[in-house]
Amino acid sequence: MNKSIKDPGLGTFSNKKAKRFIDNKGDFNVKHINKKKSVQEAYAYVISLSWFHAIGFIIAAFVIINFIFACVYLLLGGETIGIKSNDLLSVFLKSYFFSVQTLTSLGYGYHAPLNIATGIISSVEAFLGLIFFAFITGLLYGKFSKPQSTVRFSDKMVLCNYKDHRAIMFKVMSLSKNMTVLSTVKTSLLLSEENKDHSFTNRFFELELERSKITYFSTSWTVVHPIDDKSPLVSYSNEEIKSLQGEFLILLSYYDESFNQEVHVANSYIFDDILVGRRFVRVFEYDDEGQMILDHEKLNTTKEDTFA
Repeated sequence: MNKSIKDPGLGTFSNKKAKRFIDNKGDFNVKHINKKKSVQEAYAYVISLSWFHAIGFIIAAFVIINFIFACVYLLLGGETIGIKSNDLLSVFLKSYFFSVQTLTSLGYGYHAPLNIATGIISSVEAFLGLIFFAFITGLLYGKFSKPQSTVRFSDKMVLCNYKDHRAIMFKVMSLSKNMTVLSTVKTSLLLSEENKDHSFTNRFFELELERSKITYFSTSWTVVHPIDDKSPLVSYSNEEIKSLQGEFLILLSYYDESFNQEVHVANSYIFDDILVGRRFVRVFEYDDEGQMILDHEKLNTTKEDTFA
C-alpha cells in the first residue's frame, strides 16, 4: 500500500460534513470571511465572469453612471446646460443624453455647461469617463488574453476490472482543434478518516497512473489508476471503496498553442462519483474516408464491465 504523503496544501484537519475541496468548476471550494476588499480583487472577479455576465456588468455600470450624473444635472437645473423645457421627463432624458456625451467625450455641442457648477460636474464626469473606458479596455484585453480551458472531464469515474487487477478511471476530452501537446496529469487521493475521539483527519496519497503523460492530446484520454499492491485502495472491496469519505484531486497541465503558454486545469471526484462495474466506451471512430470522428456526446457514456 502507498505511504501517505505530506499535506499538499489543503490541511489535515477535517469534519464529518466537510465538502469537497475543488468544486465541479475547478475552483477551490473555500468560503472567505473577514477579508478586506480591494480594487484588484474586484477586477479579478470581473475577469472571471462569463462573457454574458461581463458584458451585462459593463452595460449596467454605464447606465448607472449616466443615471447618477443625469440626476445631478437635473438638480442643478436643465437651463444650466442649455435645456429649455418645463417638462421634467424631457429635461431628465436630455440631461441623461448630455451625460452620455460627456462621459464618452463625444459632445455634439447641442448642450453645454453654462455656469461654473455644471462645468465642474461635467469635467469630473469627463475624467471619470477616461478611467471607465480605460478599465473596460483592460477588462476586455484581460478576458481575451486569459487562458481558457479547452478540455472537459467526464462527470463520473468508473471502477472495473483491468488486466490482472481492478482500476479506477476517468476520461478527459479535448474541445479544441488547436495544437494541444505535452499533457501531464497528477492525481492525488484525500482520505478522511475518523479518529477515536470522533474527529476527522485527512490523509493524502499520490496515486500511480498507468500513464501520466501524453505528447499529443487531440481526442480523449482515459486516465487509469491500477488498484494493485502500490495502490492505497488495494485492501478495500468495491463496496468498501464506495463507502469511503474522501476526494480524488486532479491537476491537468498542457501546452496550448492558441495562448502560447501552459494551461492548468483542476478537477475532483468524490467516491459517490464512482460507477462500479462500468467502463467507458470509445469516443472516436473512423468514417468511410478514413477521417477520425470524435463524438463529444459519448464522453460520459459507459457500458457494463463484461469482465466483472
